[in-house]
Amino acid sequence: VLAESLVVFAVVLSVHGVVWDRFSWCALALALQAFYAQFKWDRLLQLGGAVFQFRGAANSGLLPASMVIPLLGIVMKERCRAAGIVYFERFGVVVASTGMLLALFLSVLAVGITKPVPTNTCILTGMAGSVIIYTMKHSLAVSEVIEVLEVLLIFVYLSMILLYLLPRCFTPGEALLVLGGVSFVLNQLIKRSLNVVEGRGDPIDFFLLVAVVGVVLLGLFFTVLFLFMDSGTWISSLFFHMMTAVLGLGVIMPWLYRLIQRNPLLWLLQFLFQTQTRLYLLGYWTLLAASACGVVFCQNAKRSSESKKHQASTVTRKYFHFIVVATYVPGLIYDRQLLYVAAVLCLAVFVFLEYVRYFRIKPFGQTLRHLLSLFLDERDSGPLILTHIYLLLGMSLPVWLFPRSCAPKGTLSGAGALVPYSGVLAVGVGDTIASVFGSTVGEIKWPGTKKTFEGTMTAIFAQIIAVALILIFDSSVNLNSSYAWILASVSLVSLLEAYTTQIDNLLLPLYLQIMFMA
Repeated sequence: VLAESLVVFAVVLSVHGVVWDRFSWCALALALQAFYAQFKWDRLLQLGGAVFQFRGAANSGLLPASMVIPLLGIVMKERCRAAGIVYFERFGVVVASTGMLLALFLSVLAVGITKPVPTNTCILTGMAGSVIIYTMKHSLAVSEVIEVLEVLLIFVYLSMILLYLLPRCFTPGEALLVLGGVSFVLNQLIKRSLNVVEGRGDPIDFFLLVAVVGVVLLGLFFTVLFLFMDSGTWISSLFFHMMTAVLGLGVIMPWLYRLIQRNPLLWLLQFLFQTQTRLYLLGYWTLLAASACGVVFCQNAKRSSESKKHQASTVTRKYFHFIVVATYVPGLIYDRQLLYVAAVLCLAVFVFLEYVRYFRIKPFGQTLRHLLSLFLDERDSGPLILTHIYLLLGMSLPVWLFPRSCAPKGTLSGAGALVPYSGVLAVGVGDTIASVFGSTVGEIKWPGTKKTFEGTMTAIFAQIIAVALILIFDSSVNLNSSYAWILASVSLVSLLEAYTTQIDNLLLPLYLQIMFMA
């Protein structure tokens, strides 16, 4: 925990050294209080005193998760300020303020339910909270304050519902990241739906917002419904498919139509088949998807009837990392907008299939349970299997969160040009190489972990080679001699991979994106 915290503090200080404004000072105060509050959460988890059931075999992860959204907002604000885009500069301020308030709420919650009350941590949390609220008071307009409070309110209610319905699926830090992100997306969708201006906004952004909110609302609806009826019967399964079609065509499609002012299905078909390059990419991705399915079927065919508890090896699970790298790199080089939309569609399909598996919807629910059980690891301790969804999110978030409006020629200068590649470098290359080499040839273990020194060093070397290959094949990337910063960024994130017990597929790309954008 201490080593993980040191890496996070190094990232916070790096961003603070570059930005050096009131928000970066707030980030330092937030990191300091989250460091102390994290130990209160860890103690609550060990004693079973937390309000909800969180994922075991991991610490709370409060500090690394608390800093992600604020730091993303701060570096986005700086990039957009430099580009002269005032709207997105203010948007970055709102993102940073929202992230700080959500993290502060989680810290106050831990302090409040800890008995006896930890006096020192209370004082530190109060001081950090005072600094953050004072800064927000002098930095945000009234409408922006209301927006931040709306996200906090949505987060509180969403946390109470989902953490109760999905025990042992998240650590407190993962819940902050996932539910905080969903809360922010839901608030943005409501805000933009109420203030639709024809011709304003990119349709692919609306497509992401509606897809995320749609699958979450679909899951909540069926979770409540199947509390009162058996989901494993044919009648329930038929009702599931009918209601999915009704909600999709009767709610989500009209909602999307209102936002983009055109038929969503026709727009999507026109978008996907607009150029010859997109047809080639779609065909190539179809072949890769078929090969991924082939890996799943082949591994299950090897499972003997005597070894029902047999699990896929680390190397076998990393096949999917190689496949996903082969998927994303051509999209990043040739057509990032297509990759953006394809990743949104893929996320919706993944979540829908997880609903089918979780609710045992006929005819594929039980089959999916059997096929995917082979690839479970210790992080899938709850009722949901989220590892493959986290992998998709880790690769996609740098593409989705890339500030296109603040990039004059579609790319940022310096290390910022590598921002869309953050997922590929951190998860697709770094995490994969570290796991494969660490588990096969690694001997020197980092203190207190199962990760090896050889795996981490090999991961750093592999990511540097990957950056060199990106420079060769992607002509839009121009690093402007920022090689030392890239090496430091890759090294810090690789050290975080060695020490964190959180979902690395989700955490590592976001930290690498923060460093590249800074």
